[in-house]
Amino acid sequence: MTPETTAAQLVAGLLSRGQTVATAESLTGGLIGATITAIPGASQVYLGGVVVYATSLKHLLGGVNEDILQSAGAVSPQTAEALAEGTRQRTGADWAIAVTGVAGPDPQEGHQPGTVWLGLVGPGHPASASLLELRGSREQIRVQTVDAAMSRLLLLLQGSGSSS
Repeated sequence: MTPETTAAQLVAGLLSRGQTVATAESLTGGLIGATITAIPGASQVYLGGVVVYATSLKHLLGGVNEDILQSAGAVSPQTAEALAEGTRQRTGADWAIAVTGVAGPDPQEGHQPGTVWLGLVGPGHPASASLLELRGSREQIRVQTVDAAMSRLLLLLQGSGSSS
C-alpha cells in the first residue's frame, strides 16, 4: 500500500468515527501532516501539528518534560509518548501521532539512522511508543516512518469499532 492509500483510508476511518488527529513530527519535518492533508476531506479530521525538529522544541511546543529529554534523550520511547500526549492535550484532538528518531546520514545520541520511536495516544488507548527499525536512505526512512505512523493509527481505528 502506498502512503497516499494509507492516508486516504485513515481519513475515511476518522471521518466515519467523527474523530480528529494531530501530529508531532521530528525527523519527518511535517511529512505526515502533508500526506494526510493531500487527501480530500482531511480538513474535517486533521487539526494540525507541530514540527519539533530541534530537541528544545520538543519541550516548548510538544510538551515533553525537560527531565525526560535530559534523562532518556530525544530519541526514546518516553519522548515519543510524552510528545503524543502533549500534542493531544495542546490541540484537543482525539488522536495524536508523534515521531522522533534518526533519518541519517549520521547517528544521533548514539542511535543509528533508521531508529525511530512512534508515539500514539487516543480514546481508550493510553500513550504508547513502538520502535521502528528502518533501513534505507534518509528519504526512504522518512517515507517509511510516515507510512508506519498512519498504518499503526489505522490499525488501532479498525480494532476499536465504530464508537467514539
